[in-house]
Amino acid sequence: MIDSSSPVCVVVGVGPGIGAAYARRFARDGQRVALLARTTEYASALARDLPGASAYVCDVGDGGSVHRVFEAIATDLGPVDTLLYNAGAGVFGTVEDIGLDDFEAAWRTSAWGALAVAKEVIFSMKSRGQGSIVFTGATASRRGVARTAAFAPAKAAQRSLAESLARHLWPAGIHVAILIVDGVVDLPRTRQRMPDKPDAFFVRPADVAETALFLTKQPRSAWTFEVEARPFGEAW
Repeated sequence: MIDSSSPVCVVVGVGPGIGAAYARRFARDGQRVALLARTTEYASALARDLPGASAYVCDVGDGGSVHRVFEAIATDLGPVDTLLYNAGAGVFGTVEDIGLDDFEAAWRTSAWGALAVAKEVIFSMKSRGQGSIVFTGATASRRGVARTAAFAPAKAAQRSLAESLARHLWPAGIHVAILIVDGVVDLPRTRQRMPDKPDAFFVRPADVAETALFLTKQPRSAWTFEVEARPFGEAW
């Protein structure tokens, strides 16, 4: 049963894939879920289907927007127990294809926004001695291939930030982790682009959400910083 005493989970970056799966899974766990996206058309429709859910407009690349939305969440729902950072800019191209603006936009969404959002919840979590912050990462954070000249450096910065946060905040009782997704996420548009691929080829968002929930419920004596989620047939 969800009521005013239920834990508060904020999902940053809600679309029809992993973000929506996070929202559904944590709501099913009995948590009040705040759905953040640059526009609320999709998030609002999703929130109507989830008990205790609310949609908010937030541009993670705008510090003022981030601060205002977290003030609203604090007023509407109370202190945040879990922060799931799923925002990311899919800017792909070689170093000759991308522009400086593309590079900055990817970094601003994946890293700058991650820091801006995390800083909004850290004080409250530290004061209570508990909380979870989980970043949705990518294997691009470990390697730069030709067409990830913007995306890979941005995700690498995000992973480094997450590790820095974890080393600083774990002793305060805040579990910071990163969930590295390796593979093609199962979405209508990816199915259309790859109609010949079997079901086993794709990463199911609902299964990623199960892993995220597991991370937030780990006992403190055996916390995980980094976990990789990939289909069993994925080459790695």
